[in-house]
Amino acid sequence: MPLTMNYQVLNISFLLLFISMIFYWIVISFPKKIFFFKFAQLQVILANILIFYLLAVRWFTYGYFPLSNLYESLLFLTWSLTTIQLILEFKFKHKLIGAIANPISTLTLAFSNFFLPKYMQDASPLIPALKSNWLFMHVSVILISYASLLIGSLLSIFFLIISSFNKVNYNKQKNKKDGFKYLNSNYNSTLILKNEDKLNLLTMIDNLSYRIIGLGFPLLTIGIISGAVWANEAWGSYWSWDPKETWALITWIVFAIYLHTRINKSWQGIKSAIVGGLGFLVVWVCYLGVNFIGKGLHSYGWF
Repeated sequence: MPLTMNYQVLNISFLLLFISMIFYWIVISFPKKIFFFKFAQLQVILANILIFYLLAVRWFTYGYFPLSNLYESLLFLTWSLTTIQLILEFKFKHKLIGAIANPISTLTLAFSNFFLPKYMQDASPLIPALKSNWLFMHVSVILISYASLLIGSLLSIFFLIISSFNKVNYNKQKNKKDGFKYLNSNYNSTLILKNEDKLNLLTMIDNLSYRIIGLGFPLLTIGIISGAVWANEAWGSYWSWDPKETWALITWIVFAIYLHTRINKSWQGIKSAIVGGLGFLVVWVCYLGVNFIGKGLHSYGWF
């Protein structure tokens, strides 16, 4: 594909995601306007198809799966974010998912298209270490796990915002008479939300965040293990404490703590949302921050 055509398709994809983001926000304000939701969803589907088309063209043109540099990984991450968003929307039928997930997809694509220098968007010959089937296995699984964890973490952050707005510190507990009870530890008193819609919304966000992070964590684990095997094959060592490897381990530990406290400590609501929200920052540091400011085998940075 000519480079100018590549840019045009990317610009169209960004425009579609940007329009869909606006309509998702309209849907939040006017939830009964089903047409707006369907229109926003259609824009995401079209953008998803165009991004997949770009990845496929680069794959067939250059003979390797396009995950060899930062630009290509950003495209794949955007595609993964939109794919997971659509799957969740079709499964759970909730309009809030797109309103939360779509902005991060739009910003990720904008970063790859408008911020990265054009020379970084060009494909280049693979270095010997990347000429392996592990390129597809390791990087694709890692990026899909990032997409899942980012969406799950965003839901945790949104839970914290809603909780803070209602000035309640929520700690969900089962109660036979009242259903779900939320304890306000800040004010040493018990506050049960009277508004059933808010209660259902918070319960849905909390559970959905847990499910999505529960999906992303095993993928992250598989990605780290496959990366270790590939590193041993390419460089003769399973683990070298490269900055990317170190932050991947930190990311794994943060979400392991999240899942452990949910499963064994029965943390729900505010406490688990704080850990999940922290994971959002940790994932971005692992993915972008280390590449730009760190030096190591995984660095894409030019700073």
